[in-house]
Amino acid sequence: MPILPFRQPGLRDGLGVDAARLMDGFSIEVMPRTAAKIADFRAIVPKGTRIYIAHLEGTPIDDMIATARRLRGEGFAVMPHFPARIIAGPDELNHWINRYRHEADVTEALVLAGGPTTPVGGLDSSMQLLETGYFEAAGFERLHVAGHPEGNRDIDPDGGTNAVDQALLWKQDYAARTGTQMAIVTQFAFEAAGVLAWERRLRGLGVTLPIHLGVAGPAKLQTLLKFAVACGVGASLSVLQKRARDVTKLLMPFEPDALLSDLAAGIADDPGNLISQIHLFPLGGIEASAAFAAKARGQSGAAHDETKLTIQTERSI
Repeated sequence: MPILPFRQPGLRDGLGVDAARLMDGFSIEVMPRTAAKIADFRAIVPKGTRIYIAHLEGTPIDDMIATARRLRGEGFAVMPHFPARIIAGPDELNHWINRYRHEADVTEALVLAGGPTTPVGGLDSSMQLLETGYFEAAGFERLHVAGHPEGNRDIDPDGGTNAVDQALLWKQDYAARTGTQMAIVTQFAFEAAGVLAWERRLRGLGVTLPIHLGVAGPAKLQTLLKFAVACGVGASLSVLQKRARDVTKLLMPFEPDALLSDLAAGIADDPGNLISQIHLFPLGGIEASAAFAAKARGQSGAAHDETKLTIQTERSI
């Protein structure tokens, strides 16, 4: 596998400078079975990159721990998912936390409700996970929470935002009370205007947490449409649907260049904007997303063969 030559910031020849800068410090998401197909992550992403490990229902915790240990050994910041609804109860939560901490040297986590509609135990929300105090007791220093730029009817069935807004404010208060480093990581979207409006609305509510915006990496249009529908992407889905009307583009990889450029322009015009990083969902394969990130940041590197990745539907808080 070729090593991508990670050059110094400022050597940009991909997107515009502002959009390329937005990709600096990007994070990426994997699962145990997709990570196993990558011989060495150091060959495709910069050292220290934050790698999230999605925990789908049915994935053995041993596989999650082994993947976390391997990635930590390769020098990456590792952030496993803790989906409340697939955790049997507080005792299992505490067991998982301590296994990550002591077996894989993990000190970061994404806490969320998860995709299943029915909890396997008594835990139903990320707030319940945080309230246990187990993360602080084990020495976890950074906890991320889910954001929903296009709303979430699992949380607000009426299509409003009251419940999700109050939850974010509660989590922000929790971070302040406990000294936890916290950020909001979002579901992926395809259109910048709605995302920028959502960010401004959060600021108006008093939210100050940094936002790591979810962006779908390069993938076939058909693949993106499938995942967008499964993950509840709303208004910005029209961007893909419009492109799909051109049958000549159905089999061509769709890259988020326009989204990143529009976001960068909006952020540049609004210095108080909370969007600080990009989180890549590698729907068209880990190597393809890593190569896109290198190109976007003004580095060389070619996309590799597509690796299929099933992304957990993060419906809830």
